Amino acid sequence: MPINRAASASVDVPRGLAGVVVTDTALGDVRGSEGFYHYRQYSAVELAQTRGFEDVWHLMVQGELPDAARSAAFAAQVGPLRRLPGDVRAALPAIAQAGARSGPLSGMRTALSLLGASKGFKPVYDIDADRRRADTLAASAAVPTLITALYRLGRGLEPVEPREDLPYAANYLYMLTGSEPDRARARAIEQYLISTIDHGFNASTFTARVIASTGADVAACLAGGIGALSGPLHGGAPSRALDTLDAIGTPDRIGPWIRERVLSGDRIMGFGHPVYRTEDPRSRMLRGIAQGFGGPRVDFAVEVERQVEAILAELKPGRELHTNVEFYAGVVMELCGLPREMFTPTFAAARVVGWCANILEQSEDTKIIRPAARYVGPVPPVAVPAAN
Repeated sequence: MPINRAASASVDVPRGLAGVVVTDTALGDVRGSEGFYHYRQYSAVELAQTRGFEDVWHLMVQGELPDAARSAAFAAQVGPLRRLPGDVRAALPAIAQAGARSGPLSGMRTALSLLGASKGFKPVYDIDADRRRADTLAASAAVPTLITALYRLGRGLEPVEPREDLPYAANYLYMLTGSEPDRARARAIEQYLISTIDHGFNASTFTARVIASTGADVAACLAGGIGALSGPLHGGAPSRALDTLDAIGTPDRIGPWIRERVLSGDRIMGFGHPVYRTEDPRSRMLRGIAQGFGGPRVDFAVEVERQVEAILAELKPGRELHTNVEFYAGVVMELCGLPREMFTPTFAAARVVGWCANILEQSEDTKIIRPAARYVGPVPPVAVPAAN
């Protein structure tokens, strides 16, 4: 009997590829047991606390933190890229109408593909590193414009043209609302965006890299990333975490509500993470931002967090479950005036930069990502029955 060399070379791996190292990266890592993650050699949380979004964007795609002069030059380079080509702008009303029920994130997949075609994006396999980087900058700069335009068109409002004089986060809020945001809210959203640029080989990042490994163009890679991010188990949880707060309602209902969910085995949205076995550092930072604003909503969220951890310690000893980034992200975005249907698109506005950095890194490797699967169906070959 001939040897099936492909089968003999196969390696069994854990379900969901948990813990499996699939490549080397210089972009960052998540150290779940320590509650720490970083972008290149810098703490991601420290970057969010001390730098602006454009500086971290520069770090991810250029490989270094810019000084003041280079920071200004980079902002001047990407600012004009926020404006959309005329043919893309003309198509947005139809895209928004078609995706009215599913929201701006679904329209983003179509709009990004159209943007790539309009700007002449070529397969990353066929272009040099400078052109790849230029394509990623064009896409990343345009994403907030696309997201906010689709949101406003879906509500019968005219899109707001981007402003080159505003930083990334402030411009995003301006295009969303039509009003220039106050400094505190713009900075809060900027810190959230920086904290979510990248986070290891999560589902959407891995999806973008798999597509990049085929040599596809940047828009195709990003559309795949958005498709993965749209799932409620990945990027769709911030609004669901607020739904949890709404469902509990009042402080006196926290204990009974949480106990019922824990004992029935239900998932509590906004809690738990597949990598962190301690407190999520993003959640810790965002909790501080929320507490800086203060108010009953924040106090309620903090009390829910406290009681969830206490009840779990009582009912499920040894099972640590802490808030993840989505829990306080939802609180912060609500405090800054973002509607819930824009929570995941806002996440995408940040993560697109991380995807692009991963696309650039993956495109340097010409080996296609092509894993195997174990066949578990009926034993072949079975004779094909004749058609009656």
